[in-house]
Amino acid sequence: MNIDILNIEVQDFINKNLETNLTSLILKGSPFKTISIQEIAEQIEAKKRCQKKLPTWFNSPNIYYPNKLNIEQTSSEITAAYKAKLVSGNSLIDITGGFGVDAYYFSKKIKNIIHYEINSELSQIVSQNLQSLNTQNIYTHIGNGIEFLKNSTNNFDWIYADPSRRNDTKGKVFLLKDCLPNIPDNLTFLFKKADHILLKVSPILDISSAINELIFVKEIHIIAVNNEVKELLFVLEKNYNQTINTQTLNFNKNNVQQFNFSYKKEAQSTFSEPKKYLFEPNTAILKAGAFHQISEFLKVDKLHEHSHLYTSNSLIDFPGRSFEILHCISYNKKQLKHLIPSKKANITTRNFPETVAQIRKKTGLKDGGNQYLFFTTDINNHKIVLICKKIEVL
Repeated sequence: MNIDILNIEVQDFINKNLETNLTSLILKGSPFKTISIQEIAEQIEAKKRCQKKLPTWFNSPNIYYPNKLNIEQTSSEITAAYKAKLVSGNSLIDITGGFGVDAYYFSKKIKNIIHYEINSELSQIVSQNLQSLNTQNIYTHIGNGIEFLKNSTNNFDWIYADPSRRNDTKGKVFLLKDCLPNIPDNLTFLFKKADHILLKVSPILDISSAINELIFVKEIHIIAVNNEVKELLFVLEKNYNQTINTQTLNFNKNNVQQFNFSYKKEAQSTFSEPKKYLFEPNTAILKAGAFHQISEFLKVDKLHEHSHLYTSNSLIDFPGRSFEILHCISYNKKQLKHLIPSKKANITTRNFPETVAQIRKKTGLKDGGNQYLFFTTDINNHKIVLICKKIEVL
């Protein structure tokens, strides 16, 4: 960590060059004796990544940024603020501290936060930034959070962990036991230190597999931002053995789509041919596998067991995208050309044998326009095309 980066003139230079081409900037060299142009370029690149993801950091003075990988791996402010709603009490230890975004939001709900980060430079950066953000109740430490707990007599209301999804031998991993630290192997010990554990895992992990690796799972939270799943959260409570509550959220620009259900509680779908409206679930619901729950709870019909598209004659507040069906036709190239004279359409495939690229090549339809085509399979196993108009939700 080069503290000279926080000098006023250096910060001014960084802010003035946020939109400058980094290659041309690097070729000019550094105007500062104690700071390399590579360090400046790294600060610029990392700060730009924070403009939408971490606006509090981006808009605050004297923030020191780590490398872009740390920024990519950190929680966004949207998801960190949501996680803070899940915890309560007087003390929380974050055993995989990272850039400190989650700890910052936890500190708004809990009196004392301990932030443990094994990377010494990143820990120093977090400590410096917390001073700039005027945060008084987060205590940063360098080291292994689990090892600290093993050598400490302190107990906590909550333990928070965000294990790394990469290791030296396997690269990206798909099981919790392969992440660092290995939470499943340490759960019995961790529950001696806290009655509640909040665990953030990779959204690519299979939910059922993760549950099988864990104990005392009370809640699952699947968080999407702009219809992209960002976080998969597990709330564990010591000795909990009842129904697991699953909550899905999709944070859009103007609203938050939410759908809750009990994990593994049986539900039954109803099926029908396309009606007046078409509904496409958001990615958080798809990740949760709540295909039958959506049909049963919201009283909408599935088009096919494997299509995961829903229909109704009534327009409802649906957690996903909603469309008015203008035409329902068999997959016919000539008829499509007649019904889409602009030769532009937004294409989606669900349970269909051809890809979007193959369909565009066959039909000549370009991307864009205000018509939406769903290529799918109906209840009678017919390949159909639904020509739709999107219904905007305020």
